[in-house]
Amino acid sequence: MIEFKEVAIRREGRVLFGDVNLQLHKTQKIGLTGNNGTGKSTLFAAILGEYGTDAGQIVMPQDWQIAHMAQEIHATDMTAMDYVLSGDGEWWSLSDKLAQQDGLSTEQIAALYQRFEEIDGYRTRAKAAIILSGLGFGEADHARQVAQFSGGWRMRLNLARTLMHRAEVLLLDEPTNHLDLDAILWLEEWLAGFDGLVLLISHDQAFLDAVCGHILHIEHGKITLYSGNYSQFVKMRAERLAQEQQAYEKQQAVKAHLEDYIRRFRAKATKAKQAQSRIKQLDRMNELAPVMADSAFSFQFYEPSHMASPLITLDNATIGYTADAPLISRVNVQITPEVRLGILGANGAGKSTLIKALVGQLPLISGVHKVSQTLKLGYFNQHQMDSLDDDATPMIMLRRLAGQTSDAQLRAFLGSFDFRGDRIDTVARLFSGGERARLMLALLVWQRPNVLVLDEPTNHLDLQMRNALMLALQDYQGALILVSHDRELILSVCDELLLVADGKATTFVGDMSDYAEHLRQARLAKTAQQSSANSAKTAQDEPKNEQLSKEERRKKNAKLREQTAPVRKKIAQLEDKLNQTTSKLAQIDELLGDGQLYDDANKEQLLQLLAKQNEEQKRLADIEEALLLAMDELETLEQELV
Repeated sequence: MIEFKEVAIRREGRVLFGDVNLQLHKTQKIGLTGNNGTGKSTLFAAILGEYGTDAGQIVMPQDWQIAHMAQEIHATDMTAMDYVLSGDGEWWSLSDKLAQQDGLSTEQIAALYQRFEEIDGYRTRAKAAIILSGLGFGEADHARQVAQFSGGWRMRLNLARTLMHRAEVLLLDEPTNHLDLDAILWLEEWLAGFDGLVLLISHDQAFLDAVCGHILHIEHGKITLYSGNYSQFVKMRAERLAQEQQAYEKQQAVKAHLEDYIRRFRAKATKAKQAQSRIKQLDRMNELAPVMADSAFSFQFYEPSHMASPLITLDNATIGYTADAPLISRVNVQITPEVRLGILGANGAGKSTLIKALVGQLPLISGVHKVSQTLKLGYFNQHQMDSLDDDATPMIMLRRLAGQTSDAQLRAFLGSFDFRGDRIDTVARLFSGGERARLMLALLVWQRPNVLVLDEPTNHLDLQMRNALMLALQDYQGALILVSHDRELILSVCDELLLVADGKATTFVGDMSDYAEHLRQARLAKTAQQSSANSAKTAQDEPKNEQLSKEERRKKNAKLREQTAPVRKKIAQLEDKLNQTTSKLAQIDELLGDGQLYDDANKEQLLQLLAKQNEEQKRLADIEEALLLAMDELETLEQELV
């Protein structure tokens, strides 16, 4: 495990957190949460050894390797495949040595090959291909240079390279920021199968719920480990805060009673002794703090002043950048005041292009685009954020829109977006991505749009601001068009869904869980199609006179199933055992996550659990090895029979 012993860390003279005592175990999946600036990234840096502790120490096994997802990637001439493969440092080094064997003895070469086999090196390239495919890269992308990809796709390559690392600890900082929903769902499955410690920072509640069994929360200089996913954490934390507030209020009532007694009777000789006793009682009292406000964000959209129907219409529209290669055809969309539309689709399918056509930024190739004279558009996207006046402050930018509104009103309005004190008068170029996003939203809200178009509005927002935005959008009285990979946001604010795929924009019948299943089925169909294509190619390569008739092939397949049945049954039994053992380990992991278990009084129970965990881990390794051998046996048998 990674153990924190009385850890305290300062940054720029400010204590981020102190008196931290934690144990993080190898099989845990932990979400690291907390407001911006509370020290999440600093905690990562401390685990990596890049930032020292001011008190205490962080201890972990010396042989543990840590894989950390970098937030930047420099342009390089390496191919995407090579870049991802280089994430497995030992495999990369061994491959290089085996490719250049000059000067090596036979024994040295043999040792290299032995180690290469021990780390399953012959399957490493296939593993990299699976990761690239899961994150949305086509086979043709494997040979492209990293420098040829855009910034968002380079971040996907960074994630892929991190997943290739054969590490015991995986540190991921906002891994879903540049992923579409299909890639996010694939990543959830990948992390579920990772057998090490995962510690991730994410502002995607659905992702945290799907991946994490624990939440590590930083607030008010303390770090608390909760069992359960993010939704369970929210409930437990709310209960804890309610209890703390109740205890604080009870203590305040007791203090007020004691102080009143002391004030009334301290000077009276007959009551002086009792008064002194109450003074001592006050001195001994452990002062409780009031519960702080949970979020600095609380805003709402103003009611639009003018509404008409329809507000925007696309009729039989063909959309794209060139007439000979349109992205979407025969689009029919009508935006009325009551529309709350979520737009779904993979990256590159044309979602943002459709949005640009709707708002009039991209002329249609053909078809009709109509807008109402009463249209007042509020449009949020990355480009709008980047085009903020870097030399102006929030106050100056809002003043340009606000006319004669008083400074006090403007400051109160900006405060609801957490622009307070010096930040109101700080120029925008010094803002983080999250602050720029909040400022852009504030400027949109002030303008009272009757059609709100949001293209990935949550990319830079923390969980508290996402929640405030979700609540505000639920009460918004205009038309809403939303593109987002935040499932919780779409589910909470959209009434209908439009799917952009295969050059069309069609109504999707169902909710976000149905869409997730739709994507899963699409992945399975794609895999089956690739398998079918490979089979067809193999058949084409066979001499005509060697191809079997349908009847002969049917008989041969039946015989093949019969002769391989014992091995397939063995594989099924091993897979059942694998699932049972994995479930037992998950239960043990849940028990080991209880902090009280590490008290001296529970030492015997802890040792028993650790022994049981070791026993089940050995059993799991034996089952996995047996399963691998059985699969190899089945593959060999099938090849021999064919």
